[in-house]
Amino acid sequence: MHGRAMPLLLFIIALVGLLDARPAQAAVTVYPALSGRGDAPVLVVYSSLDEPLAKPMIAGFQSANRDVAVHYEEMLTGEIYDRIVRETDAGKKSADFAFSSAMDLQVKLANDGYAQRSELPMSDRWPAWANWRNTAYALTFEPAVFVYHKPSFVDEAPPSTRAEFVDFLNRQGDSIYGQIGTYDIERSGVGFLFMSRDQEQFGDIWSVIRTMGAAGVKLYSTSQAILERVADGRFVLGYNILGSYAADWASRHPDVGIVLPKDYTVVMSRIGLVPQAASSPELGRRYLEFFMSKEGQTIMARELQIPAVSPEVSGNNTATTMREMLGGQLKPVPVSLGLMVYLDQVKRARLISRWNEVLRLQ
Repeated sequence: MHGRAMPLLLFIIALVGLLDARPAQAAVTVYPALSGRGDAPVLVVYSSLDEPLAKPMIAGFQSANRDVAVHYEEMLTGEIYDRIVRETDAGKKSADFAFSSAMDLQVKLANDGYAQRSELPMSDRWPAWANWRNTAYALTFEPAVFVYHKPSFVDEAPPSTRAEFVDFLNRQGDSIYGQIGTYDIERSGVGFLFMSRDQEQFGDIWSVIRTMGAAGVKLYSTSQAILERVADGRFVLGYNILGSYAADWASRHPDVGIVLPKDYTVVMSRIGLVPQAASSPELGRRYLEFFMSKEGQTIMARELQIPAVSPEVSGNNTATTMREMLGGQLKPVPVSLGLMVYLDQVKRARLISRWNEVLRLQ
């Protein structure tokens, strides 16, 4: 009836494939009902979004649902998947809502029967690429960007395409050796996602990887590790960095610049769904509906600084505005079964092996 739990190797891959570093165990935060009702129904959320970032969304939801308490568990993306599978297979109740940046694992939950359909007011108006069978919904719109150290580009513009990126590294040579950063695709889930999309979008991507290897590129599993080095000048460039984190850093560190690549810009999303074994699926759907509402998406864009998907939300920090400005340059990752391709251990290992081999060629 349900898909089997992941083999050990696949579980390990998913567990270490993080968007950013997270606590080893779930961090639980309880938000009592605003009404003060002691026996209030409880919405249980499993999420990879940092709890401090989640607060404005929870506050907005509770303002509209004063009799609902929220039990928020922040955990690893792989653990969200594993918890839901394990609890469902054991006949236990699970979260009412799951929100994760691991697009592949969320789609796998939906495809394998661990999530239930959620027919909501915004379902028919949600972009087709962001809605898989009214079950798994993309709720954010987060581009992969180039980041750069502004003082290092006083005399020339930073690269705005991959061809310009390669040209810059070749021209600068030893002067910038070891001052380039990107994700380690073996340890970063979003890094692997971006690299797999690069391979599909850009026929000459391996020349980019080879040139970065020759320039002594440094690899990290977190956005923060790269951005802090760009901010203080240890790095001059960062490649394929998650735009939401980059924008947050740029707002607080004036020496951090951001470029949306002009050749193409890959866009990933965090996916929300209601697990099949939810204790209170109606509360899960109510929270998902709030996430998709104009109010919820506005909170996402303005307070969390994460671009909104909803076509009803206006402003610079939205998918609609970005599409109007950049058009076909934007390449959002569709919420589809295609995301599961690289959960195949052989294909995943093959891409990682080639990545490591090409980086070493100089």
